[in-house]
Amino acid sequence: MAAPKKGRNASAQSKPGRSLALILIAIVGLTAGMFATGQTTPRLGIDLAGGTSITLRAVTEPGQESAINKTNMDTAVEIMNRRVNGLGVSETEVQTQGTKNIIVNIPKGTNAKEARAQVGTTAKLYFRPVLATELSGAAATPSPSPSASASSSGGATDKATSSSSPSATPTATSTTQGRAASEALKADATPSTNASASASPSPSSGSDDATSKLQAQYAALNCVNEKARADAGKGAKPTDPTVACGKNSSDQWQKYILGPAEVDGTDVKKAQARFNTETGAGWTVTMDFTSDGRKKFGDITGKLAKNQPPQNQFAIVLDGEVVSDPSVNQALTGGNAEISGNFTQESSQALANMLSYGALPLSFKEDSVTTVTAALGGEQLHAGLIAGAIGLALVVLYLVVYYRGLALVAVASLLVSAALTYVIMALLGPAIGFALNLPAVCGAIVAIGITADSFIVYFERVRDEIREGRTLRPAVERAWPRARRTILVSDFVSFLAAAVLFIVTVGKVQGFAFTLGLTTLLDVVVVFLFTKPLLTLLARSKFFGSGHSWSGLDPKRLGARPPLRRTRRPSAPVETKEA
Repeated sequence: MAAPKKGRNASAQSKPGRSLALILIAIVGLTAGMFATGQTTPRLGIDLAGGTSITLRAVTEPGQESAINKTNMDTAVEIMNRRVNGLGVSETEVQTQGTKNIIVNIPKGTNAKEARAQVGTTAKLYFRPVLATELSGAAATPSPSPSASASSSGGATDKATSSSSPSATPTATSTTQGRAASEALKADATPSTNASASASPSPSSGSDDATSKLQAQYAALNCVNEKARADAGKGAKPTDPTVACGKNSSDQWQKYILGPAEVDGTDVKKAQARFNTETGAGWTVTMDFTSDGRKKFGDITGKLAKNQPPQNQFAIVLDGEVVSDPSVNQALTGGNAEISGNFTQESSQALANMLSYGALPLSFKEDSVTTVTAALGGEQLHAGLIAGAIGLALVVLYLVVYYRGLALVAVASLLVSAALTYVIMALLGPAIGFALNLPAVCGAIVAIGITADSFIVYFERVRDEIREGRTLRPAVERAWPRARRTILVSDFVSFLAAAVLFIVTVGKVQGFAFTLGLTTLLDVVVVFLFTKPLLTLLARSKFFGSGHSWSGLDPKRLGARPPLRRTRRPSAPVETKEA
């Protein structure tokens, strides 16, 4: 028999221990990561672990009752779903009930308070110019404002100053702020080149009573008080100046006087968080505006850029709270902008989420909040696990009866696949919010058959080679290329089906599709890095290599042909000539 060709294949055949070591290191590393994060069990969905169910009722302004329609309700569901369930696998469910209600189910283990806040922020999103601001309820000095840049759609770069938190310009006393507010308000609440924190009052072109009332509200506002924050600016129209609260980068409450809304949340076409490596700004939030929003944003930034701090800032206001107040020093007319500052990945994604999905077509009132028990789901899970255990036992029994010693390879591979699946699911809980629900458990059970099918394909290829008269070691290597192609095609079809199902469905069905796709990928990893190398090693042992009757590879039981032998052809008779 010819020696195997030197190169990659020969190396893989001679050193299967490397693949086994690699998958062992992966399991140990993932397990260590699981214990390091403290998440040693998969996060369960609301049907298995219980959780919180919130009922929201749509409300409209007087005379706009027709706004409650199927289109607006479906839009609201989509926006809420993206807010609290961005990756589609965190198992928070958002669905309509009737014509006016939306039900939000938040599983136990999720930050229910944060999720409720995301769902509850149903008011319009506005960009308002900052007229005055100072710390509320504290005498500390705000932290310095970071720098940033904003890019225009034409490719040019407009330099601007921006912060992800309230104004960094300290103010000496509330009297100074009162003068600033008075100046800005008496100029029709429109920032101008003469408005500054130290400007002197000028004649009023508006209502002195309204100005005095707003200044009084600002002076009395204590943002540390939760009720005062909730009431700040309550009832103010978008076209009116108002007061508001927000937190700065030092987690201190800041209070504001804000001018009329210049840009609506609906004018933001797209917002996303990204890590800026070009300027070293770190995590930033980029915004793309609609055609109308581009003009509005260009106009307001052009006005703000002429002012002194804090009146060169615009506040991003959601539900009456300032979520960010970047400052500007040039007009940004390109149709897009970038906000940078003391962002982390989480805070930049949260702000981008608010900018993208802040403007709902309707307002919603929280009608009820109830706690959901996991009793029914627990019973179904128990029944499902019993069914899965019975199915696994039948698979193992079939493998033992039909494949005998080879069943050890299959069972070991199933255990490795189960260990990887469990650890990865546990890690995906805190990483991407994955929650294990009943359909996801069904997906894991179905995966047992997919994984077992891969073993059977390979084993049958090996047995076919033995039937052809080859010994075990060359049979293992010759069977692998053909079995590998079949396994890859089969797993690709399964993964494609899972991917399509995940994309076109919502809610719990996505859990099934996600688990099915994950286990299909792991099947490829286990077969390549564990099953094949393990069988290569066992082929060198006496028990399997000699074709023991209990190895599952006995040539006699498989009806192997006798090995082909070369025979000499009879030589032709030699003719002799007679003398």
